[in-house]
Amino acid sequence: MRMLKTIAFLCALALPAAAFAQQNFDPWRGTTPAAKSDTKAKTNTNADSKTKSEKKTAQTKTKSGGANTLTLETTKGKIVVRLRADLAPNHVKRLQQLASEGFYNNVPFHRVIAGFMAQTGDGQNGDGTGGSKYPDLKAEFSNVPFRRGIVGMARKGGNNDSANSQFFIMFDEQSSLNGQYTVVGEVVSGMNVVDKINKGEPPRTPDRILKAIPGQ
Repeated sequence: MRMLKTIAFLCALALPAAAFAQQNFDPWRGTTPAAKSDTKAKTNTNADSKTKSEKKTAQTKTKSGGANTLTLETTKGKIVVRLRADLAPNHVKRLQQLASEGFYNNVPFHRVIAGFMAQTGDGQNGDGTGGSKYPDLKAEFSNVPFRRGIVGMARKGGNNDSANSQFFIMFDEQSSLNGQYTVVGEVVSGMNVVDKINKGEPPRTPDRILKAIPGQ
C-alpha cells in the first residue's frame, strides 16, 4: 500500500511537468519559443552587421564617385546613384544633361513592380510612353549583372537602340535582363527609400522625383 501511494505521488508530479513542456513546444517550427528567440536574436545581429557593412561600402563608393553621381530627391527620401561612365558614357551624359535641365523634376515612378524594379524618367508624358527632345541612344551593354540596386536604361521592346530618358532601379536580381539593357549606374545610398516607393502599374498614388541633381 505504501509503495502504491509513492507511485501515485510521483505520477502526480510528472503530469504538470509534461503538460508544461507540451505548452512550450512550437509545432509549426519544431523549436521551443526560447530557442526561436535565440535564433531571431542571432538573425537580427547578422542583419545589423550586414546593414553596417552596406552603409560603409555605400559611403566609400559615393566618395569615389565624384562628379559621376545623380541625386534623386523623391517624395520618399533621397537616393544617390553612382553613374557608370566607364560602362555607358553616352547614357550617363544624357542623364546628367536632362537632370541639369530640370527634365526629371516632379516626374512619377510610373511602373513599380515588387521584387523586380521601379521605373521613372518619363518627363514628357509621365506614364512611360514619352521621352526627351533628344534622339534615342545606341545600346551600351556590358557584363555587369542586374542585381539589387543596379540602375538600367529603359527602352522600347524589340529595339536595343531606343533608350532615351527613362530608367529603372532594381529591387532584386533579375538575370534575364543581363546583356539586354544598358547598365548606367548603381544606388550607393537610399535603397531603403527605393524599397518604400509605392507599387503598381501604375501606382494609385505614384511617388515622384521632386528634383534630380547631377554631380552631388
